[in-house]
Amino acid sequence: MEQPAPVSPAFIATDHNHDHCVSLALQTAEAICRERGQRLTTLRRKVLELVWANHRPVGAYGLLEMLRDESGQVAPATVYRALDFLQEQGLVHRLASLNAFIGCAFPGAAHTGQFLICTSCQELAELDDRQITEALRASADASGFTISHTTVEVLGLCPHCRKGRA
Repeated sequence: MEQPAPVSPAFIATDHNHDHCVSLALQTAEAICRERGQRLTTLRRKVLELVWANHRPVGAYGLLEMLRDESGQVAPATVYRALDFLQEQGLVHRLASLNAFIGCAFPGAAHTGQFLICTSCQELAELDDRQITEALRASADASGFTISHTTVEVLGLCPHCRKGRA
């Protein structure tokens, strides 16, 4: 399925139209769920919207606090179930090094998660570099290992923070 992806293959310019990113992510999620016969419930949609609220990873408890501020009492298990659904549909990624979630820049497309994460401002860029994927697969094959899922997290400084330190 060909769906337009929200902007994120590189670090985002500070003056970009972020409302467009959120709107496009929600429209794409609705289309993907409709095509797969899945329900994007009001809560799942709201969690996805909050994940896309900026281009920084957000933890489950941060999401829980935001939801409680808006809707009152929400159970942690409810947020985790919504995040599990969004992950299963390929709409968000979990970043293990940060124990946080980020909206997928390439929803509906088969890809491996490769992330450049700024240790200073927490901005990140999601990549889909076939050479990285193939290099990992070749190394795993040479070791007799079969990859079932790949997420690559690379920590460093984004262009904006590098400029600030120069």
